[in-house]
Amino acid sequence: MLGGMLLIVLGYCIAGLIGGAIPGGSGGRAPQQGIRIYVEDNGIHTGIVLPKHAAGQSFDDLVRAGDLADPRYAGHGWLSIGWGERAFYLGTPTWADVSPTTILAAATGSDAVVLHVGHLPEPKGEPGVYPVTLSPDQYRRLVLAIRASFVQGPTVHGYGPSDAFYPARGRYSAVQTCNAWTGAVLRAAGVPMGAWTPFPVTVTSWL
Repeated sequence: MLGGMLLIVLGYCIAGLIGGAIPGGSGGRAPQQGIRIYVEDNGIHTGIVLPKHAAGQSFDDLVRAGDLADPRYAGHGWLSIGWGERAFYLGTPTWADVSPTTILAAATGSDAVVLHVGHLPEPKGEPGVYPVTLSPDQYRRLVLAIRASFVQGPTVHGYGPSDAFYPARGRYSAVQTCNAWTGAVLRAAGVPMGAWTPFPVTVTSWL
């Protein structure tokens, strides 16, 4: 049985790396000038970091200062947004918090999904952060794709005073991971990206 489980895990990892290497969508060459966003990677979750106001777009109607443990952090000009399974996301801020039970519960599928939203200054030059330049049209498409994941409902304070969790649309599974969501919204914006990006490296290897 143990051997069978190891083969399943190995097969999943190989399939994920192959899916991440196959080009997906209609991404083209990045513009030389435009709107700068970032993709962040903490080794478990990837997410999108974008300015609060650009190309006539914002999240002001969805993300509010009162959702934070300390509303003063809403004065920062950037948002970090990621999607994932509620229990896994809330309970695993670092690798030290990951347990086999949490991984198995998330991988088998869950409709309890959230968006993790943090308020922060521009993360330029920070480790684990990858800059991406978008045209105004690409930026609007990105915002539209991200906004489509929000649903109405109660928020939960995040890991600290500057972030919160919001109810989200979708179903988490071993196929549709937090990193697959990041890849999907980037593809929707026209950013060159793999067809299936279940792991952080399958997202960041394109950047």
